Amino acid sequence: MSMRARLAALFALALASAAPAAAHQSPYSYVDLRVGEHALDGRVASHVVDLAHELGLAAAESLLSPRGVEARRAALLGVLDARLHLRVDGARPRLEWAAFSVDPARQLVAFEFHVALARPAGTVDLDGPLFAYDATHETYVNLYENGTLRRQDVLDRAHPALRWFSGGRQGLTQVARTFVAAGIHHIFIGPDHILFIVGLLLLGGGLGRLLKIVTAFTVAHSITLALAALEIVRAPSHVIEPAIALSIVVVGVENLLAAGRQRDGRAWIAFGFGFVHGFGFASVLREFGLPPGALGASLFSFNLGVEIGQMGIVLAVVPLLALLRARDARLGEWAVRYGSAVVIAAGSYWFVQRVFFA
Repeated sequence: MSMRARLAALFALALASAAPAAAHQSPYSYVDLRVGEHALDGRVASHVVDLAHELGLAAAESLLSPRGVEARRAALLGVLDARLHLRVDGARPRLEWAAFSVDPARQLVAFEFHVALARPAGTVDLDGPLFAYDATHETYVNLYENGTLRRQDVLDRAHPALRWFSGGRQGLTQVARTFVAAGIHHIFIGPDHILFIVGLLLLGGGLGRLLKIVTAFTVAHSITLALAALEIVRAPSHVIEPAIALSIVVVGVENLLAAGRQRDGRAWIAFGFGFVHGFGFASVLREFGLPPGALGASLFSFNLGVEIGQMGIVLAVVPLLALLRARDARLGEWAVRYGSAVVIAAGSYWFVQRVFFA
């Protein structure tokens, strides 16, 4: 075979191998959701290459005619039922599939569906993308509430979930439940926040003094939580996380130094470092996602959850320390001394870890 013939054969082989990739230049799907008071209506548009892949069809073009779609209607609906991960108020609804349409120009097949609602929806969740076998697949979502576009999003592997809260009473109730629980959860899974609060409580004191300390921390972290969550102020995590660790060291050192002087600086420490901890809370809240239609309610609810978790720690630690002091004053002193040493050691470890190994 001549060199020219060989090159021609190689070129033909390259074209043949590239054809399957070129056949699917648009790895996209589309989902429209229309939420009403008593129903949720939707439309799912999928590329024929994705549908053919799921059905094991060699010729995706066979789905570009209404007759081809009708012949495989049951199988196609089975694919969409399995891929459309939709939840209303936490439960997966029964989808009533209706009409379909074919768009040969865009190589899309669209099915419509209906969901009857016993009561107005509070939340709607959609997980994606619709066809996860393709690493580049994206699902475009439009969500309407009573005819008004409320949310647009793109679901892919990096951003695989959409959560929407309605603007009605049901939605606000769901916002409160979701974000109060998130605030409580965050406090109890954050050992640095727990240790900072415990460190503030080790020296004990009267009810008025402890209330002053807790209030100072609450006021400060509430301010920065709101500012950062609303993206009015930005603080880099590589600064905030070491600063939170440093706050734990400072409160431990303050406890050890307080024995030799009358002044109690814990309220000022709680207030000053409360601003830093607020940025830490906000980073979690941003990852969780603030509903655009209920920013105030979600912020308030998350902060309330943080306070409930914080008060749970206070109610557990303060009586225990008071009991130790009542039984033996030396036990109270040891609790302060060795407890503060543990606080300093843990804070120092986290500081080094976050500065040099993060």
